[in-house]
Amino acid sequence: MELEISTTPYLRSPEDTPWLMYQVIFSTLPAIGAAYYFFGLAALAITATCVMACLITERLFQNQQENSTLADGSAIITGILLALTLPPGFPLWMAFLGGVFAVGVGKSIWGGLGQNIFNPSLVGRAFLQAAFPTAITTWSPPDGRYFAWRGTNLALPFLQGQNIDTVTEATPLALLKFQHQHTDFWRLLWGNTGGSLGETCGIALILGGLYLLWKNAINWRIPLSIFLTASIFSEGLYLWNPAIYPSPIFTLLSGGMLLGAIFMATDPVTSPLTPKGCWIFGAGIGFLVVLIRVFGGLPEGMMYAILLMNGVTPLINRWTPSRVYGT
Repeated sequence: MELEISTTPYLRSPEDTPWLMYQVIFSTLPAIGAAYYFFGLAALAITATCVMACLITERLFQNQQENSTLADGSAIITGILLALTLPPGFPLWMAFLGGVFAVGVGKSIWGGLGQNIFNPSLVGRAFLQAAFPTAITTWSPPDGRYFAWRGTNLALPFLQGQNIDTVTEATPLALLKFQHQHTDFWRLLWGNTGGSLGETCGIALILGGLYLLWKNAINWRIPLSIFLTASIFSEGLYLWNPAIYPSPIFTLLSGGMLLGAIFMATDPVTSPLTPKGCWIFGAGIGFLVVLIRVFGGLPEGMMYAILLMNGVTPLINRWTPSRVYGT
């Protein structure tokens, strides 16, 4: 009788899943805190709405199953990450729909946790991008009003909101792409800029990433390969024409780069299994995000880059098999 035993990585046992999910949840607390600091009550309301929608949807899809996964934290982190990709003035009812779509279509119809091909949070975000393009690209500026609603947070479903705050601010990526204006490095690092709830404060995201690395909760190869590839690509463009192309520092600190590379691309279900595969996966994301940002029609491309590479992950796993030993 011959046994074939492959090298690591091995799939985590079910007992490890809650630990991993709650480590990621804990690591997002600095980003959530920064979102509240800059955007006030709206940040907490959108986050709570997305989490509630994900939990309700998870429960509905598991109504006929004996083993519930509500307690493992996967639905909670899906809701949190979806919320962090949304603008501060986003209507709560739209955020709820995004949470339902993220879990229902992004995860449950594939068979549940561990079976989905695409990152559920980004599936929900992509749905909202397609369904409500104006609302999801309207950015309220950070102004320190901790208890104020923003934009159309309280708008009724499918109706135009009334008596709303209509003050908006362009994101650093939009300013660069359409007006060739560069945002100060320290503003990107601190977070005093327009943008989605979880993408403006680089310090908070870096702290969360360092915690995940300390706990060995993510594969470090993926974010590192994303950062290296994006930096090399953007450096070449910047040296060619620094007036219109972003510097590597701007590329790494602006938009959803840190949020996507640290918290979304590292999803163990939708990323490759082998170390070599992780390097390829991350390099593909880094290249695509810069390509879309610079030459595409939209200022941001992180969501599309990750989803595209999620789609080719099965092929990467096939191209980069683990070494097999037989006895």
